[in-house]
Amino acid sequence: MKRLLSMLVPMAGAMCSTANAQGNLTINGTTYTYCAAENQQCSFTGSALVVFGTTSPSLMYDINGPFTNGVDCANGVVSATDPAHGYAKSCWYGPTGTPTSTPAPTPTPAGTLTKCASENAACAFTGTKPVTYGGSTTANNVTKTFTNGVTCSNTAFGMDPDPGVLKACWIPAIVTPTPTPTPTPTPTPTPTPTPTPTPTPTPTPTPTPTPTPTPTPTPTGTIACAKPTTTAGGTPIGLITADTPTANGTRLFAEATAFQVSFITAAPSADTVVWSMQDQLGNIKGSGSFAVPSGTQTSTMSCNAAVSGYFAITATLSAAGGTLPRAGTRPTGIATFGILPNLSATIPVVSYAHQEQHRFGMQGFNDNGAMLADLGVSQTIDNRQLSTMEPTAANTWTPALSDLDPFYTNGKIMRLIRLDGIPAWASPTGAYQDDTNAPTSETYYQNYMARVGTDSVAIRQAYFPNQQYDYYQVTWEPQWADSTANFVAMYAAVYKGLHSTDANAVVMGTTNPFPGNCVTQCTQGYLQTYVPLGLGSYIDGVTTHGYYNAGTYPAHPPEQYDTDPNPANVANALDQQMRSLRAEMQTFKPNMRLWSTELGISYDAGAAYGSSYPPANELYGQAAVAIRAHLIILGEGAQVTYFFYGSDFPAEVGDGTFFDIVDAQGQYGATNLSPKPEAMAMAALTRVIDGTQTLGHLNGLPSMVYGYAFQQLNGGSVITALWTHNNADWPTSAGTYSSTYSTTYALSVDSAGTSGHVTVIDMMGNPSSVAYSNGVVNLTLTESPIYVVSSNATVMKSNVTAPVGYTGQ
Repeated sequence: MKRLLSMLVPMAGAMCSTANAQGNLTINGTTYTYCAAENQQCSFTGSALVVFGTTSPSLMYDINGPFTNGVDCANGVVSATDPAHGYAKSCWYGPTGTPTSTPAPTPTPAGTLTKCASENAACAFTGTKPVTYGGSTTANNVTKTFTNGVTCSNTAFGMDPDPGVLKACWIPAIVTPTPTPTPTPTPTPTPTPTPTPTPTPTPTPTPTPTPTPTPTPTPTGTIACAKPTTTAGGTPIGLITADTPTANGTRLFAEATAFQVSFITAAPSADTVVWSMQDQLGNIKGSGSFAVPSGTQTSTMSCNAAVSGYFAITATLSAAGGTLPRAGTRPTGIATFGILPNLSATIPVVSYAHQEQHRFGMQGFNDNGAMLADLGVSQTIDNRQLSTMEPTAANTWTPALSDLDPFYTNGKIMRLIRLDGIPAWASPTGAYQDDTNAPTSETYYQNYMARVGTDSVAIRQAYFPNQQYDYYQVTWEPQWADSTANFVAMYAAVYKGLHSTDANAVVMGTTNPFPGNCVTQCTQGYLQTYVPLGLGSYIDGVTTHGYYNAGTYPAHPPEQYDTDPNPANVANALDQQMRSLRAEMQTFKPNMRLWSTELGISYDAGAAYGSSYPPANELYGQAAVAIRAHLIILGEGAQVTYFFYGSDFPAEVGDGTFFDIVDAQGQYGATNLSPKPEAMAMAALTRVIDGTQTLGHLNGLPSMVYGYAFQQLNGGSVITALWTHNNADWPTSAGTYSSTYSTTYALSVDSAGTSGHVTVIDMMGNPSSVAYSNGVVNLTLTESPIYVVSSNATVMKSNVTAPVGYTGQ
């Protein structure tokens, strides 16, 4: 259980490199002089504009000022925003040109348009107006319509219309009836501008929104609760608390089964509890009220849900007020629980020939069998590092079945065997390390791995008779400081040792943070570096982590760069990284397995656990981004993807899929939990996609529409995952993640001339029947993925491109 937790910021200096150019920088013909690295003082004399940003992996910056006699090169000082979040930045200074930071070539329009904001500032107005954004009003701009203001930024407009130039926003000038001042007392007869100069919104690649952006389908189920029973006593926290207690700490329940909701009140006098249950979009699925006496009282009601997903209870006393208190990392005002989807009538049961045909693993819930079963997870990581088995001295471990964590002995959760980790006694650094150096003795390491192979064979034969192979992950996010020769030699020692005793060993690596499109932090880059030196002879498959940006959170969705006008940036989108990695694998050992063994989505940059954070919209954004990212990973050819992490923990705020309702900053391995929307969306994802093989991405998709087709094992149902993403609405100008932005898409599900019905399942696992005609079903797509279950595999296979090198499960 490791990620680059505290190391994420140091390593995040770019997909390709952490280094910034330490020289002059020329932007739009103006030369700027390097003056400081991030968080140092940028010194100069007089007045200057200051560029703040990075040149690697691509130029990302903003221009600020002017400043006088220097400025601190830091977020919040030199710039109000972070132009390259997660990347190491620098500052360069240059001439002011004009008394403002707006470049001289950007004129303020006269007569028809009025400047309302510089780049990254708020363009404020009331009503609905066309807003022009760019380097000038006459060229290199884009116009879109907004209501009640917009942030003047690339994000809001979905593109950079004039790269390298400080941009601005303009709106139509306000027409006033006041006569134009002249010496003549008669007003100018025609002060009103003609309508022709009014800018028509420039066409963009945004899909045409439907008139009614309601997702398809809208779940109609509700939660019904009986009249509560009330007894004196309880442990009050404030005026009112609520909970859905479970013995296993999950707060997850099966759909259409009874569960208990308890309220503890401390009303000063007789009062009424008013409660509701809302889904991840704020739709109320259950509500009611009941009387309570004064004093400490516990009221318990039995409820039953005809809808699945995430739900947040809200409650107050109608006279005394009050709200639900904060609990650990869960904010004030809510108590959450989850209803697990029942798709047995929609998704046929799959027969697995081998255990490794399952597609989902997870970090953070080792030993929590109830949670893994509820979430639909089938494998976790088990430690066999030298540092774990022989932490203090050589030859102190002899393989024995008794060493196996009893959690695995029921054979339900498969092991991915972790091997990185060198104890101090075997390390050339004289200290424990697991990512920088080979051990001092490759011979001893090889012999140790032979023992690991013996151990694995015995465990598989005893507890996993349906498992074909043993899977080993050699390195974990390596930050290699040793020689390239030693990296290959270490893999050779592992490979030879394991294969000497385990004929069914699958040795995998190199497990870098990013899948592709860089050198030092990407799995593709490591393969490009080390395969020519012989690494390809010592791996049977590839493991990677699925991080696609230096900081993966709602504001950094996996599709963010897909519509970027710069092809170098497009290559950083997750789908493109996965394709690059698959293509690289195919060059030296075709058709290998590819597993993504970690991807977590945290809260947005700068977040902190607190009484008012996260808001509901942040939780929705996290869930949508996480599910889309895992679908891309599987759809682009990974056999397996791993969720990260179980509970909230301190180092990466919000990375947990569950709230830790005890520890205010979260805790590794916490067991008293309540779900976030992300957890319930994952429970739906596994129930829909596990037991499938990937067919590929849909062909001919419109810009900003995404679709991947899967088919159940043994020739079963076809399942197509679809969604849309628009950077301009993620976030919107108001800073929220849109749940209503939508577009239509016609999906071919059957032969021409046929009609019938398909089942459409929403992100939380709620199915609906939707009619199709002439072989086509018309869908409304939003930022939340949906799954379409159909039966004609021939039609679907003719409309997809299979991932390179993927040969099934």
